[in-house]
Amino acid sequence: MSLILSIETATRTCSVAVHENGTLLAACSYYLDKSHSNLLVPSIKSLVADCGYEQNALSAVAISMGPGSYTGLRIGTSTAKGLCFALDIPLIAINTLEALAYGVSRYNTEGQWLCPMLDARRMEVYTMLLDDHFRIVEETHPQVVEPSSFDDHLNARSILFFGNGADKCRKIIQNSNARFLDHVEPNASEVGYLAWQKFQKTQFEDLAYFEPFYLKEFQATKPKVKI
Repeated sequence: MSLILSIETATRTCSVAVHENGTLLAACSYYLDKSHSNLLVPSIKSLVADCGYEQNALSAVAISMGPGSYTGLRIGTSTAKGLCFALDIPLIAINTLEALAYGVSRYNTEGQWLCPMLDARRMEVYTMLLDDHFRIVEETHPQVVEPSSFDDHLNARSILFFGNGADKCRKIIQNSNARFLDHVEPNASEVGYLAWQKFQKTQFEDLAYFEPFYLKEFQATKPKVKI
C-alpha cells in the first residue's frame, strides 16, 4: 500500500491531497493570496487525519516543483522536505505546468494540444506545450507573448490555453485555432496522480540537494520611499 501526500503552492493556490495506490482519497484547496504559510501545515495534518491515517503512514511526499511564485515554492518545498526527513520517506517532484495540463488532458475529448500558462508579470508567461497524447512538444520556458506567438503550431491545429497566465494573452493571440479555458488553477490532486506514476518507477529526488524549479532567478525590489 502506498499513501502519497501531495502539495501545491506554486501560485496563490494552497492545495494538498492524499492518494492511496493512485486513487484520490481527499483534497482541499484555498485560493487566497499569501495563505501558504498559515494554511499549509494545518491543512496537511487535518487532511491526513480525515483519511484515517497518522502522518507516519505516509509512503512519500509529492511537491509541485515550479515554475511559479518564489515564496510559494520555498514554503511548499521546505514543508515537504521537512516531512520527508522526519518520516524517512522519499520526495517526488512534479512540474507545475505538467500537473496543470494533466488536469485538462483528462477532459480533452477533441484531441487538442495543451498549453498551460503561469503568469510571470507584464506580457511574459511560464509555459510549455504538449500534444493530444500528453507528450511534450516544447519544454518549460519563459515566453514574452506577442501576436505571432505559437503561430507555427496554431496554423496547423487547435490549442487549448489555460492557467493564470492565459487570460492576459486572450487579446494578443488572435489565431482562430486558439481556445482559452477559464478558471483552471493548479491543484494537488493532479500532482498526486502524476506522483503515483513516478512512485511506481522509484523516480525520487535527492532530498538533501533538491531545489524548486524557479526557471528564473529571484529578483528583489527596493521598497518605495514614502515621504
